Formats: sequence, structure tokens, C-alpha cells
Amino acid sequence: MDQDILKADARPRAILFDWDNTLVDSWPIILDALNITFVAFDLPPWTMDEARVRVRKSMRDSFPELFGEKWRDAGELFYEHYAAIHVERLRPLPGAEAMLQTFTDADIHLGVVSNKNGGFLRLEASHLGWDRFFGALVGALDAEQDKPDPKPVTLALGPSGIKSGPAVWFVGDADIDLECAHNAGLTPILLRQHAPAPGEMSAHPPARHFPDCDALCKFIINL
Repeated sequence: MDQDILKADARPRAILFDWDNTLVDSWPIILDALNITFVAFDLPPWTMDEARVRVRKSMRDSFPELFGEKWRDAGELFYEHYAAIHVERLRPLPGAEAMLQTFTDADIHLGVVSNKNGGFLRLEASHLGWDRFFGALVGALDAEQDKPDPKPVTLALGPSGIKSGPAVWFVGDADIDLECAHNAGLTPILLRQHAPAPGEMSAHPPARHFPDCDALCKFIINL
């Protein structure tokens, strides 16, 4: 492991963000669409706590494990319900928009790498008026492989001309975001209320943890 990745002591040239539950609160939407799909395929619904632990991978990587050969049918049902509710129920996380504006004003290049379907991702960003902040919004199926593979990172950085390295921070709320950061050689940043439990993210540790967008924003601007 490159120790430079774990310093996070200089202002980044670029920041790539996860989307769901890093910048926007989408857990209720995701859980609703998942449970309707589970019930339709005679599977037990998940609790919110289960969803928070188990929802990590993109659909093409996770649904075959959940639904077997019927995963494409399950995916169609999930997307049908998700499409009907996601825009109206989408809520930005506190401080997210102000943080993105501050980073834009500071000339830090911003992008998104998400395992949400790329079409839904860009529709949500446009609905919030946030597409103006990002050089690229890369979702599931946009690259040859999805997160934690580094290919979406390369695609997201393409318009900036900035190469992968420690000067690019990857900010997310889940272990798969940190794994993607390590795989791409970026500085991994954990953004969620709770710090990692002992041993929780030992395989791909964060360089730093921030409990909310305001804390991350203040730290970077003061570097």
C-alpha cells in the first residue's frame, strides 16, 4: 500500500464522490424498490439495517447473487418502481450543495463514481441542479466494469486530464468506495456519521473520516 495515499494532508486537485448516501439520502427509495422486488420473487424483505450493510455493488454484480437466473427480470421490476419514485423522494444530505459550491469556487475538479444506473444518476443530478458541479457523472454500466474496479475512475477523470493518484480523493460512505479508491491509487475518504469500528475497514482503510459534509468542506478549504 502506498503510504502517500494515507496522508491526505494537501488540498486535492480533484475529488470523486460516491452518490447515494454520500451526497443524497436515498436509503428509503432503494429499500422500497428492493422490497417490492423481493416480495414479487418470493424472497423475504430486508430491514433498513440489512440494506445499509448489504447494498454495495451495482445491479449487474449483485442481482445475479440475489435472484439467480431471473436477475434481469428482477432488475426490470426494481427499475420500474425506482423510476416512479426516486426524483420526488430524493433529498440532498445536509451541507452537500454548499460543499460542492465551495469546492467548485476553489477550482477543485469534481466528479461522481456511483454504482447507481448511470441514467438515473444523471437524472437525479439534473433534478437537483447539481450537474453544473461535475465534470463527469459515471454510473453503473457506463464503464466496462463497475466500482470497485478502477475503470469508472478513469472514465470520470477523463474530461479533466487529471491522472489517478493521491492528489485525487475518493469520498464515499461504504467499504466499496474505499476499495475502489485503493484500487485506483486515489486517497480514500470516508464520509458518514460513524467512524469505522475496529477492524471494519482494515483491508481498505480510509485516510481520513469525516462525519458530515461541513466537516469535510472545512478541512479541505483550510489545507
